[in-house]
Amino acid sequence: MSDYLILTDSTTDLPLSYFKEHNVQFVTLPYTIDGETYEGDHQLDGKTFYEKMRSGSLPTTSQVNPEVALEAFRNIVSEHNCDILCIAFSSGLSGTYNSFRIAAEEFAEDDTAHKIIVIDSLAASMGEGLMVHKAVCLKKEGYSLEENAKWITEHRENFVHNFTVDDLFHLHRGGRVSKATAIVGTLASVKPILHVDSEGHLINVGKVRGRKKALSALVDAMEKQIGEYKDKNDIIFISHGDCEDEAKEVATMVTRRLGFTNFLINPISPTIGAHAGPGTVALFYLGEYR
Repeated sequence: MSDYLILTDSTTDLPLSYFKEHNVQFVTLPYTIDGETYEGDHQLDGKTFYEKMRSGSLPTTSQVNPEVALEAFRNIVSEHNCDILCIAFSSGLSGTYNSFRIAAEEFAEDDTAHKIIVIDSLAASMGEGLMVHKAVCLKKEGYSLEENAKWITEHRENFVHNFTVDDLFHLHRGGRVSKATAIVGTLASVKPILHVDSEGHLINVGKVRGRKKALSALVDAMEKQIGEYKDKNDIIFISHGDCEDEAKEVATMVTRRLGFTNFLINPISPTIGAHAGPGTVALFYLGEYR
């Protein structure tokens, strides 16, 4: 097959309009909050989800399972008669990649006419979304399935993630910081600076005191990491946990300090937001290193 479609999952945090415009398929990761599970088309709007979190609700999330992944593969091939490039949520944060991989192997046992390549993005949120965007661009440039997959795989570590959170409690719940760190940090107004490393894990790389300094630190890191990849960025992605004004503030700093003017700013989906919490701001771009 020469034609192929790109498949990913909802943790890319891309707007629905992006999927529709570029004919990118996606599978939704389920989450549960206040005893109700949301999946597929049954979703809470972002503001309602974060309002629930701010009022004390504690959401939980689940990975895509192999059965759902296999159904997605079969539906795409049945409807479009094409190959599939699947870009999956980081294996360092979820079992979703492994589910896609298992499903692809099972699919291949019954269908040898179509090819499925599954890539572990080692990325999350709009870092994974930026990887999907790059794959979309390469496809439009005429890259074959194999060429596209090779480029994305070879450049995974150039998709940079830097973010800060407003409330350390949610990271503590996910085992990312200790209870003592969460309590002391909250009392001292300490804001962590985190990133997703080359193995797809969430890592704490620094801390500053105060929200304004934390937002500025994201752009400081960008200035250091972007290097010779500056010209390779046609767009900068920013995601946020229901704090759009602060996301726009980061965009303004990026424009002032690095000259970029093209941004995609979008809320963090419940699947990622359940662990990062309201007030998270994340900055994504292509750089020399993570």
